[in-house]
Amino acid sequence: MTRYNAFYAQSGGVSSVINASACGVIETCRKHSDKIGTLYAGRNGIIGALTENLIDVGEESDESIAALRHTPGGAFGSCRYKLKDIDTHRVQYERLIEVFKAHNIRYFFYNGGGDSADTCLKVSQLSERMGYPLQAIHVPKTIDNDLPLTDCSPGFGSVAKYIATSVREAALDVLSMCATSTKVFVMEAMGRHAGWIAASGALGGGEGGAPPHMVLFPEIAFDRRRVMRKVDETVKQYGYCVIVVSEGVRYEDGTFLADAGNTDAFGHRQLGGVAPTLAGMIKQDLGYKYHWSVPDYLQRSARHLASKVDVEQAYAVGVRAVECAIEGKNAVMPAIRRDNQSPFEWSIFDAPLSEVANQEKFMPEEYIREDGFGITQACRDYLEPLIQGEDEPPYVNGLPDYAQLKLVGVPQKLAPFSL
Repeated sequence: MTRYNAFYAQSGGVSSVINASACGVIETCRKHSDKIGTLYAGRNGIIGALTENLIDVGEESDESIAALRHTPGGAFGSCRYKLKDIDTHRVQYERLIEVFKAHNIRYFFYNGGGDSADTCLKVSQLSERMGYPLQAIHVPKTIDNDLPLTDCSPGFGSVAKYIATSVREAALDVLSMCATSTKVFVMEAMGRHAGWIAASGALGGGEGGAPPHMVLFPEIAFDRRRVMRKVDETVKQYGYCVIVVSEGVRYEDGTFLADAGNTDAFGHRQLGGVAPTLAGMIKQDLGYKYHWSVPDYLQRSARHLASKVDVEQAYAVGVRAVECAIEGKNAVMPAIRRDNQSPFEWSIFDAPLSEVANQEKFMPEEYIREDGFGITQACRDYLEPLIQGEDEPPYVNGLPDYAQLKLVGVPQKLAPFSL
C-alpha cells in the first residue's frame, strides 16, 4: 500500500479534552506508519493549511503525545475561521488542495464542531470535483453538545461535570450567608442555542429544594414577570435562590437577553453577560442582594475536573477517525452510540457528514420540566452517565503537569497566501 501523509487541525473553541482526540489521532497514525507517512498539524487550525504553516508532528516524542490526553486547550492552536461557500470563495478551497498536493497529503482530519463539520464536508466535495483523492474525516468536538446523530459531543461531559460541581459548591456558600447577606446567586453557562450545559447545572439539585432552584434554557422564551415571580417565591420558601442561566436565553421575539452587538468569524452573535443582566433585573424588580458568576473559559478548560467518560470518548473518536481513513472512508464523522443505560455502555459508529453539517441538536421537550425551570428525570438519566469517573492529570509541585510540545515548523513550498 502506498504511504500518504496526513493533516490534522483543531477548530473553534477548544475544550479540556480536544487534545485527547488529538492524542488518539496521532497515536493511531503512528501505529499505522506502514500506511500513513508524515502527520502534519495546522498551526492555528485551518489557517495553518491556507497559509502553509504546518507543524511536523513526527518531531514530538511519544511521551509528549501521550501527555496530550490529560492536557487542556488546543495544543496546535485553533481558530474561528469559517471557509465560505465553495462557488463564491473557490480560491480558498483550491489553495487547500494546492497545499495538500505539495505535501502529499491524502488524509484530512478536522477536529471541531458543527461549522467544522461543514468545512470538512466542503473540502471533501471539492477534492472530488478537482480530481484530487482526499479522505476528509471530521473528529467531533463541542462543549455545546449540539452535534446531531452522536449521543453526546466530546468536551461536553467535562463541562457538565464542572458546572454541576461549581453550582453545588457555590450554593453551599450562599446558603451559609443567606440569612444576613446574599439571597440570589446566578451562574451563567455557555450555550448559544441549546441548553445542554445549563441543564447539567441541575444535576446537583433534586427534591426538597436542593439547588439550583431554577434553570433558564434557550429553548424556553424568557418571561421577565414569570421569572421574577418564581425567584421571589423561592427566596421566601428557602431563604435563597440559586439560578443557572444559559448565555443564549432570549425573549419571545428571539432577541438575546445579553447580546454584545457583534458577530464572530462564524457569523454568530457574540453573547456574554446574561448573569449580570439577570441579576440586575432581580435587584430592580425584587430588591434582593445578589452575586453572579460567569465561568466563561474556566468551564471548558478545567481539565483537573474532567469526566473520565468524556476523556475516553474523546480519545476513541480520534482513534476511529484514523481507522476510517485507512479503511477508505470519506466525509464521515466517528459518532458515539449509547448502547446501554445501566450499566452505561457505548460504542463508536460512522455518521455521514451530509447529515451532520449545518444541523443542531436542541434539548428535547421531554428533558425540560413542565414549568420550564428545571430538568426532568429523563434528562437526568441522559446526563448523569456522561459525568462519571475522574481522570486527574499528574501533579508537580501542587499544580497540574501539562504537555509542552516543540511545534517544529515545516519548510514552505508554495508562494504566500493572503486570507
